[in-house]
Amino acid sequence: MMLTHCLPIYHVLTRGDLEHSERRTHACRTQRCLSMLASTSSKARLSSPHVLQYRRSRSGYSQRAIRHVTYAAGKKNSGYAELLKGVDSDNAEVVSRVLEKAMTAADRWDTVYTDFLSPAEVADAKMVLERVGDVTCVAWGGYMSAERQRLALGRTEMLAAESTAPEDLLALLSVEGNFMFDPATHRDFLGAVLGTGIDRKKVGDIVVQGEQGAQILVVPELAEYLKTSLTSVRSVQVMVEERELSSLRVAPPKVQDIRSVEASLRLDAIASAGFRMPRSKCVTMISSGDVRVNWKEVTKGGKNVQSGDIISIRGKGRLEVGEIQETKKGRFVVNMTRYV
Repeated sequence: MMLTHCLPIYHVLTRGDLEHSERRTHACRTQRCLSMLASTSSKARLSSPHVLQYRRSRSGYSQRAIRHVTYAAGKKNSGYAELLKGVDSDNAEVVSRVLEKAMTAADRWDTVYTDFLSPAEVADAKMVLERVGDVTCVAWGGYMSAERQRLALGRTEMLAAESTAPEDLLALLSVEGNFMFDPATHRDFLGAVLGTGIDRKKVGDIVVQGEQGAQILVVPELAEYLKTSLTSVRSVQVMVEERELSSLRVAPPKVQDIRSVEASLRLDAIASAGFRMPRSKCVTMISSGDVRVNWKEVTKGGKNVQSGDIISIRGKGRLEVGEIQETKKGRFVVNMTRYV
């Protein structure tokens, strides 16, 4: 079947300043990527009769390459289809952009940064980047348990040699005001920030400080803009100042250790025990899309969980599944930690 609607991918194959061994490594990775594209002939057909041509010379393998590989347009027909296998459909577009940034960073021997990503997007992006041998990432959101994080992308040796400074990824803004008579929530602060015209992906975690205001993590390039544009939250006039990241104050999470003996490791059974709610209610919340496992929506209560899984229910907090032991009678002793 002929594919008529095609988009180009440009892939630089050589750099004059690379050593011979580096060129060979780069060529092998490129050939692997193209092989994956060729193997998905039902989704994307290579339009060129010759993709890569090598000629042997005294200096080794020099490459004369077609600089673009055409493939069918559309989300399902993406040239990255094989690399993106297993990615949640809600995250596919974001992760595809992350992959493109990473490949560009590797080709240019540079370090590039993403916007803030959700936990699910970070997890999927890391999974995909592990499939690309010479590209890696470093995630940081301002503190250890940050939910929204940015990724520094580049070649493994580049990120290892040049440690990314936190100020390159994040800026900390202190939003101060008297909220004693008009308390503001996380949603209020986020709404006020987005009301200035900023995209959500430019904003990280928001740490509410009670009556004093909040601390907000943003991309560094928007810090000055928010200092002048964010003037009020709810009915309270606020003052916005940029602070050192070391001044970020995050209260330790409230945790509850739970131990339960269950007949199976079904999601509805473990969630019911961990969140202390009737199993029938858990089943309803799972089927309605209110439950996520490892930040991915799950709608079937029969899914088995395992040690290390994180279960979250909208409005109920998070539950981390710890050690699991099987008894002689075939039941399961499950240790869990609930974050409230």
